[in-house]
Formats: sequence, structure tokens, C-alpha cells
Amino acid sequence: MTIVFLFPGLALASVKYQLHNLAQIQIPSKSMTSPITPQITPEAALENFFTTEEQIDTELFTDSVLMQVPVTQIKNIITDIKNQLGSYQGVEKSGQEYLVTFTQGSVLIKITINTQGKIVGLLFKPPKLKISSLEQAVAELKSLPGEVSFLVKEDSEILVALNSTTPLAVGSAFKLAVLKVLKSQIASLQRSWKDIVILQPDDKKLPSGMLRTWPDGSPLTLQTLASLMISISDNTATDILINLIGRESIESISPRNSPFLTTREMFVLKSSQNRQLLQRYRQGNENERRLLLAELAKLPRPDLLNEFEGTLDVEWFFTSEELCRLIEEVANLPLMSINPGIANPNDWEEVAFKGGSEPGVFNLTTWLKGKNGKNYCVVATWNNKDAPVDESKISALYGGVISFLADETK
Repeated sequence: MTIVFLFPGLALASVKYQLHNLAQIQIPSKSMTSPITPQITPEAALENFFTTEEQIDTELFTDSVLMQVPVTQIKNIITDIKNQLGSYQGVEKSGQEYLVTFTQGSVLIKITINTQGKIVGLLFKPPKLKISSLEQAVAELKSLPGEVSFLVKEDSEILVALNSTTPLAVGSAFKLAVLKVLKSQIASLQRSWKDIVILQPDDKKLPSGMLRTWPDGSPLTLQTLASLMISISDNTATDILINLIGRESIESISPRNSPFLTTREMFVLKSSQNRQLLQRYRQGNENERRLLLAELAKLPRPDLLNEFEGTLDVEWFFTSEELCRLIEEVANLPLMSINPGIANPNDWEEVAFKGGSEPGVFNLTTWLKGKNGKNYCVVATWNNKDAPVDESKISALYGGVISFLADETK
């Protein structure tokens, strides 16, 4: 038997909240055949985490967990949450998770305890700040360095907007455009969700994603590729779909992004080994850029360990209004709800989500169907070419906005 220990950001070797791709580490569990009553409840364990000033008791965890994740790393995340959200107030069960509340916000945590009373699973969702109004969120977003775009819509009505028509780099949120075109081609009977693509060695791309580790020759349906592209932002799945549906078809709905880059092309251009190619791409017109992309196809895949250039001009650019339209058009696809992002699915009838990030770029795009029957769209994009963006800060504020809307719909 295998227990999955979930922890944000481990795959990136840093403690940060990766909304679009939570790392998963599989840990062999010890025998759990004896029916022993747990020595601690999930509520008591979480209260202990957030009320003690001392180091977390290692006896709360299985040895297998501690071999994979140092308890000091868990303590660091708990400290960060307390610094953001203030004093601990309480904990209560919320569906399959637990809602921990603080003076300035809340956080959802999934915790699994085995029959020996040891923690074998732990997942911290992004913290949510408590906000009193949407205008408060706008004011705080205005204070962030760099460029910020923000939009909240209720059905067709704009509730608040900040630079919502300004195109900014959005990272993997561009995959919404790929999905829209794929959906259109399937609706016109050009393709079917059941169509099979065979995974080739040259298809495999840099993370994020898991297909790069799958065996060559694996048969993949378009449904599988689209689901992985959206739920875990799989770059291999994304590039297969772009090549299948044609970049020109995506450019027809997003002419600003012409030529429409694959993730592989973006990584090659931003590789520190290809500065001359990057300069040629920057200086070229659209036709010259297309010719250069043909050259890139002959180059080897860049090494993940290379230092990539922190440039924001070679990217995918969308406005908040465009992202709202894109996610509204694909929100009815079941695959859009696999990863709900920051929203708590218990608060909504339906949730669709896609996000994106890379150095200097962060985006969160969510479509929500409220229990009042109304539809909502919330988009936040932050670009900063001078320094890394504070993902946890904007995520907590964004989560506060969604919680505020959820309260309004009750």
C-alpha cells in the first residue's frame, strides 16, 4: 500500500505555494493492518501546529514522512502562514479538509492520520486573507511593485477592474487558448476527445508535468492530454496539442501572440546558452521570428539546470478580460474542475481554474458558479521584471477575494 504525502513546491526545491502543480511524493506506508485507535485527532494535530512556539514534535509523523520531508520545512510553512494571517482562532472540518482560521484570514489543510495515530499525509492549500471589500483588494494590488492587472466579474457585469485591458505575460495560463481551439475543433468534428496520440521521444519537454517520464510509445487520448495540460500544467501535453491543432489556429484567436510559442521554444529562447538567438528573436519581425523558430527545432532541448534568462518580452500575453472570456468558454469541460486552484469547491456549485508562473510572472484565473446561480470570473496577473514576485502574498489576497465572493453568494 502507498500513502501519498502532498506538499506545495517540493519539486522546485523551495517552500512556495505552487497552485497549478502541487508536488506529490509517494511514501511507502508501514503496515496498517492492526485496528489501533489514533492517538491524536486531525483537529488536535493542527491546533498543536499553530499554537506551539516550539519545534514540531517529530513523534506526530511516520518515519517514512520524516525521511522525505524535514520537520523544519513543515515548521517554516506554518511560520509563514502565521506571519501572514495573524493569531490562531480555531479549526473545523470542511468536506475532506480542515479550515484553520486566524485573525486575518484562513487556510485549508488536508491531513491524513493512520491507525497508529501518525500523520502520513499533509497538504497546505494557499492561505486566504480576510478582506472587507473588493475595493480593499484593488488598493492592495495597486501597492505591488511592477505591473498588475485585476478583474472581477459577476455574469457580464464588471465589479472591479484594475488595468484589465492591459496585456501582461501570464505564463501557463496561455493554455486556456490551446484548450479553446481544441474544444472548437472537436465541436466541428475535426477531432474527437477519444483520438489517440502516440508519445514520441521528441515530444518530451521540460517540467512542469509528468508525461516527460512516461514510456515512449504510450497511447494518449486528447482527453488525457488536455486534462494534464490544465490540471498539472503538463508542458509535454501542451506542446503535443499545439503541434496537433496548429499554432496558426491559436493565433487566429490571439493575434497578439504571433508566432504562438510552444513551451519548448520558450525554454530554448530563454536558455542562457542561446543569448544570440534571443536577441535575433527580439529584433525580428513576425516572419523572421517564424524562420528562427524553425531553426530552434533543430537544437537540443535545454538542460533544466541551466540558468534561464529572466526576460518578460518572450512570453504569452493576455489581458484579464481576454482570460475571462477564454475560461468562460471552456469552463463547462469536466477537466477544468480537476484542480480548483485557490477556491474551496465546497463554497461553489462549479469551479474552473488555470494559473501560470515563472520568474517575474504570476497569474491566477478562476471561473465560479455560485450557489445563487450567478457566474463569476476572477483574474489577477502580476509582472515584475526587476524582482521575483511574492506569489504567497498575491495568492493570499486573491484567495481572500474568492472567499469574499463566496460569502456574498450565500
